Amino acid sequence: MVERVPMSKTGHQKLRDELQRLQSTDRVDVVKAIEIARAHGDLKENAEYHAAKERQALIEGRIMTLKDKLGRAELIDCTKVPLGRAVFGSVVTVVDLDTDDEVVYQLLGTEESDVKKGSISVTSPWGQAMIGKEEGDEFEVKTPSGIKQLEIVNIACGEMP
Repeated sequence: MVERVPMSKTGHQKLRDELQRLQSTDRVDVVKAIEIARAHGDLKENAEYHAAKERQALIEGRIMTLKDKLGRAELIDCTKVPLGRAVFGSVVTVVDLDTDDEVVYQLLGTEESDVKKGSISVTSPWGQAMIGKEEGDEFEVKTPSGIKQLEIVNIACGEMP
């Protein structure tokens, strides 16, 4: 059975754009770099050649990964997620019960998560702790600085601004 990869429409488009760039631009550029490096002669001691071949392997590996994830993608419209419980795509506002600091996160997949932009993976410790919770529910998360006591104060749907 194929394991589906939940993904927002925005995240899906970003991965498709990256795949397109890798296939149409980066792949072509690295092939040219390999040809130029080959022209320099002895391949055993040719650092340019080895660097280009390594980059080619990384590009091809990423292409395979993206094709796999896009092929297994289960698109979720984050503007239509059910309200009431924190689920994939929810925009969740939590408050730290010790400091009263509020933070807003959107629960997304691993490929889309970026804490600096306000999105966290549903498979992360924070995401796992939030999934299924309702407004007013308290939960705790183990962090490097200790256990944080948190409360969900709002659950919304939509994309992060």
